[in-house]
Amino acid sequence: MVAWDSRNRREPRTPAGPAEQAAAFRNLCRSSPWKWQSLRFEYVDRPVAASAAAAVPSGLVRADLVRAWLRRPGALRLETADGLVLHSTTGINDSRDGFYVRSTRKSWLLPPQLVTPVYDDGGLVRRRPEAAYGEPTFGNGRFAAALDPVELAGNSPVPLEFPNANAVELGPITEVDHEGRPALETTVSPNAGYRPADPGAPLCRPGRTLLRIDAGTGVCVASRWLEDEPAGYGHWLRILAVDEYMLDDLFLAESMNLTDVRRHISWDVAAE
Repeated sequence: MVAWDSRNRREPRTPAGPAEQAAAFRNLCRSSPWKWQSLRFEYVDRPVAASAAAAVPSGLVRADLVRAWLRRPGALRLETADGLVLHSTTGINDSRDGFYVRSTRKSWLLPPQLVTPVYDDGGLVRRRPEAAYGEPTFGNGRFAAALDPVELAGNSPVPLEFPNANAVELGPITEVDHEGRPALETTVSPNAGYRPADPGAPLCRPGRTLLRIDAGTGVCVASRWLEDEPAGYGHWLRILAVDEYMLDDLFLAESMNLTDVRRHISWDVAAE
């Protein structure tokens, strides 16, 4: 996985003005593909007709909560809070035949972890290169968009900071604690140039939406639309582990009987 080398960093400093804070927030939204390779988390989706709950407190088990194991690229396992498997990736080791490789230009694109973006002084991605982006999805497109919220910023900064030139307008940005992890919170309003990955389930709807971006992973861990009464539309994501070792068996419908190398293997020698 491509990582930003801290030895190339200038003296660390906190963004001083609103413009620098906004740029850092947008760069964080572009950085997810280079910040983690695997993620274990809990996820709650709240559609438009959801209840009035503004947040999901720690430890609360809801009927619509799912537990997820995700390993890039494309491996996903989902379970209910009771342990019932909802989805498990199959064919993650399938090869591409010659017809597929020749058919489209996209076939030749590398995963984002194998290409180098343009970083800013803080190690966040300022400009994303062309790559084979895409996260596994479930239910609707907001699930994948939350894992890589680039739709909030675009692949690169706008040429000039004209009014309404960015995908979304940002309100004051504050540092908050989200389920024990640092995050950036702000209220956003979409502009005419906002292009959600799934138009039917965008991260932010018309009007004001409250968003939180995890500082360590660049994942959008919470969204809440503020324009409806009571406020309900959005999602809540609780990160449990980052870059855990995950076996193929976790994602396959049929076990391959692979050995978990994290566990000690005893070797019993029979006495003669």
